[in-house]
Amino acid sequence: MSVYKPKNSPYYQYDFQLGGQRFHGSTGCKNEREARSVERDQRDKAKVAVKAAKASGGGPLTMDDAAARYWREVGERHANSETTWTDLKRLVEYFGPGKLFVDITDDDVAKLVLWRRSQPAWGRSETKDGKPMRIVSAATVNRSTTLVLKKIFTRAKRTWRHTFPLEPNWRDHWLDEPKERVRELRSDESAALRLATRTDYTPVFEFARATGLRLDECLLRWPEVDWSTGWITTIGKGGRTVKTAITPTVRGILAPLRGHDKEWVFTYQAKRTRKDTAAYKGDGQPREKGKRYPITYSGLKSQWKRIRKAAGVTDFRFHDFRHDVGTKLLRATGNLKTVQKALSHADIKTTARYAHVLDEEVAAAMEALQKQGAKSRKKSRRAKTKAA
Repeated sequence: MSVYKPKNSPYYQYDFQLGGQRFHGSTGCKNEREARSVERDQRDKAKVAVKAAKASGGGPLTMDDAAARYWREVGERHANSETTWTDLKRLVEYFGPGKLFVDITDDDVAKLVLWRRSQPAWGRSETKDGKPMRIVSAATVNRSTTLVLKKIFTRAKRTWRHTFPLEPNWRDHWLDEPKERVRELRSDESAALRLATRTDYTPVFEFARATGLRLDECLLRWPEVDWSTGWITTIGKGGRTVKTAITPTVRGILAPLRGHDKEWVFTYQAKRTRKDTAAYKGDGQPREKGKRYPITYSGLKSQWKRIRKAAGVTDFRFHDFRHDVGTKLLRATGNLKTVQKALSHADIKTTARYAHVLDEEVAAAMEALQKQGAKSRKKSRRAKTKAA
């Protein structure tokens, strides 16, 4: 029987073989007649898949097979292979390993994008201090989901020679992304921010200025700081490992903080005693004046808003410290790969946004070339005059 109802499910399942391949799954129907109708549709789709597979010289392409083959042939050699593995695994889990590629339509992709868009950023339901995490950005959905699926389709067509009559129109599923600006901190703004910063918060802000780490990545634990190897190892965006060198500057920031807290690197000193926490909107924990407590995600954001307002600096986010580091580093080195590694960018395209800082160098080089040409013409005229 190709349609049956298992004991542990209210829905009928279909299960049949075609062209030496087994096709099975849930019909999503509680009525047997409706389930048989779904099973007939699945058979029709399976016939198309088997026909396409014969044309390409292989078996029907399922999500599990496609993801595995893409990983072996392409993904495992990516510079950010761990991220590729996570993205492929997500697609397999969403569609199911037996999902036929020939069955994936615009409707399927639209639902996939909607599902991915509703997930929390970084795969976490809350921040380190217990606050609800924001949902993933449009850029993350595009790059970690839609683009990955499109790349598998492209390879399946060009390299594996499969055909997909119902291939999605990918442009329809690309989410609009806000244009990322790159904000550099001016010297007067930098001085004003330092003057407005509380002494106990100075180390964490100096650390952000020196490393360009994201706000969440700045909340270090001592086990992440390895003095012997000279590296700080944390887990950053997308679950990627972020390694930060303990330069003399970083060492000078962190070394005086040892002994303030057993676990957390950055702490602040309570300015007042707080016992009644019922109406408090922060972490709700009691505080004793003069004692040190770990700096939290929300606490650091709140303090940053106060500092920025006191300094009179506008249009500069905490994340812009990262942009500031990237901009200045590129200007100093002229090497995009160096900046990519320093900022732990998975894709060089992300780093390329900083390329505009080299415009000054390009302009200077063009001016030098023009001056060199002018000198050559002047020498040529002098030579002709003497010859005459």
